[in-house]
Amino acid sequence: MPRLPHPSLLPAVPTPAPRPAARRPFDLRVHAQRIQIDELIVTDPRQVLARARTAAHADPGIAALLGYSTTNPLTLPAAAALLCALHDPEELVGMGLHMVRHTTRVTAATQHRDPVILELTDAPEDDGR
Repeated sequence: MPRLPHPSLLPAVPTPAPRPAARRPFDLRVHAQRIQIDELIVTDPRQVLARARTAAHADPGIAALLGYSTTNPLTLPAAAALLCALHDPEELVGMGLHMVRHTTRVTAATQHRDPVILELTDAPEDDGR
């Protein structure tokens, strides 16, 4: 049977260096929310309805949420809503809609304090309409 050396005679095993703990972001329990609202008006109802019919065929799931089916056509408000859901405000101008106002509302709050609210509203330049 082979003889084992005394533990004090064995080479020292280096202890692994402590790994730095992953730093978590400092949590102050502040919650912020930003909501952007684009207000548009219909300037060309025929164009809005025609574009919305095309969009309803391309995306029937969203159109169905607005009440569209092959037996139930889109109303003008539903057609405008469908276009607004599927397109950016810049694209909507060429589809029979006109931007009236853009509002950004920002709130930030903790659990124990009233929220801080900032609301910015701008209306595009009136280009002779």
